[in-house]
Amino acid sequence: MPDPLPDKTHIAILISGAGSNMAALLYASRIGDCPYEVVLVASNDPAAAGLALAEAEGIATFALAHKGMTRENHDAAMEAAALEAGADTIVLAGYMRILSDGFVERWAGRMLNIHPSLLPKYKGLNTFVRAIAAGDSHAGVSVHLVTPELDAGEVLAQARVAIAMGDTPATLSARVKLAEHQLYPRAVAEYVARGTDPQYLFAKLREIALALPEVHERESHGSPGFRVGSEKSGKFFAHFADQHHGSRHIAVLVKTGGMDELLNLVETQPEVYFKPAYYGASGWVGVILNRASVDWDHVADWLERSWRSVAPTRLSRLHDAADMF
Repeated sequence: MPDPLPDKTHIAILISGAGSNMAALLYASRIGDCPYEVVLVASNDPAAAGLALAEAEGIATFALAHKGMTRENHDAAMEAAALEAGADTIVLAGYMRILSDGFVERWAGRMLNIHPSLLPKYKGLNTFVRAIAAGDSHAGVSVHLVTPELDAGEVLAQARVAIAMGDTPATLSARVKLAEHQLYPRAVAEYVARGTDPQYLFAKLREIALALPEVHERESHGSPGFRVGSEKSGKFFAHFADQHHGSRHIAVLVKTGGMDELLNLVETQPEVYFKPAYYGASGWVGVILNRASVDWDHVADWLERSWRSVAPTRLSRLHDAADMF
């Protein structure tokens, strides 16, 4: 029986007001094969109009006023609500709060924001005033990953909006808002779908594998693989498997300590590991990549462990020495 397809990414949307971008995200999630679904709308303002819209659409909501609370305590309450709702990703949609570093770092790579400028231009507030005053031909909107530094995370998508003769910040803002509603659902969908894109997953895996000493690529049984050592005598330590042998998994196959460890991993963590056809008989385990919230540090640890199992002693000693500095 084939393995089930990965679930949709569960997103929690944080708002502070009317929630028009939240609404755009919500309605887009119900069209076609959108790769995400909204599991929570939360706000720092219990009177935020967007909460009523979410409730009318049957979405769970959470509200907690931030007045009188430390930033860290309020963030912890919002985070707890997101986790209880089963969120994999947090999307900020007009959430007018600067987040604590700890909150942001715990959700690194899984928290997105939309900002009304063509970043890196005009971080912060009053973006339209600044764009008009500078004589820019275009304003716009950017979707970016959230980092502790304000509006400084990787830009995932942008839309340009022309600044017309006689534009005021208000008239320009109204047109940019239309662009936001088009861009945000598409950018969020494309970002969360990367977790099921074989090309993206292989590129991530390849970057990590090739950073290990004396590693080169070699195809094996029709799929990419990685070997350590010379082209002539090198040994495989990882294989990339894209839904091979009837599996729905996209995975990296790595060497375990033996069948006992392999079977224990598969039994105790079936959402992370599986026994691959053909390779499994030799003690290789599949680490599933097309799942929500892959921990790439965990993948890197497996790659290094597998690399060490076949690398010449001289290489592992050199690698250990390098890690000391």
